[in-house]
Amino acid sequence: MEQYIAQLMGQLDRIADALESAHGKNTAYFPDDWGNSTLWVWQSHRMTLKPVLQNSALPLDLLVGLDHQAKTLLENTEQFAKGFAANNALLWGARGTGKSSLVKAIHNKLDDDANAPLHLVEIYREDLPDLPFLLEIMRQESGIRFILFCDDLSFDENDSSYKSLKAVLEGGVEGRPDNVIIYATSNRRHLLPRNMIENERSTAIHKSESVEEKVSLSDRFGLWLGFYNIDQDTYLNMVRGYANHYELEINDKEALEWAVTRGNRSGRVAWQFITHIAGQQGKKVG
Repeated sequence: MEQYIAQLMGQLDRIADALESAHGKNTAYFPDDWGNSTLWVWQSHRMTLKPVLQNSALPLDLLVGLDHQAKTLLENTEQFAKGFAANNALLWGARGTGKSSLVKAIHNKLDDDANAPLHLVEIYREDLPDLPFLLEIMRQESGIRFILFCDDLSFDENDSSYKSLKAVLEGGVEGRPDNVIIYATSNRRHLLPRNMIENERSTAIHKSESVEEKVSLSDRFGLWLGFYNIDQDTYLNMVRGYANHYELEINDKEALEWAVTRGNRSGRVAWQFITHIAGQQGKKVG
């Protein structure tokens, strides 16, 4: 019986491999026209890139309270866009503090000014095993420079998808092409929950080595940028900056009350308040 089950499982594996191959899972497909957009999302089920036709990025100068982060990441991205050396970047910190907004805003600014095409490609964390296929596409488009962007990156126990990213960051034979740079955002500095790190250290024979492989993934980003919770003045400056840009009438007291109902002050909460006010005043934002 055991031998029969083993044979059956082998047959099922071969059938699954054949079906996967038949649906193109072992081949990456080039977009029909790179001129359609400079914003793309990786579609794992189709093994290709989908153009994003509506750019929702905010102007860079509207991102208040991020002067250091914006200056550092802009300089790094400008170097890359010009074909010079640049670091992969990990933007980590509190939720809603503008990490992904900053990446998109910088791409939007440089895309307008660039002499050569600069494209932003987003890949979801669960699709990281597809990286070799995605890089196959990018590597062959040497006339285009790509920011490969993974938002909200983190890994839990028994999650091995980080290995695909680590292989690319290490720059091996099949590592990151010269025309690709990797930017990721995360709420965790080391991309793992603290209790998981402590757990593995406390139960391992070689404690210092038990989580080295996973924790060292964050070390492979040459640039680390921290994002932190903001004070009341910074929050109000964000709200006022948005209001001036979109010609909205606001009240500081209402803005603060809005933050209280959300339980924190952040760029995201400021934007949600502005969206609320714009709707009340019959206007659009974004």
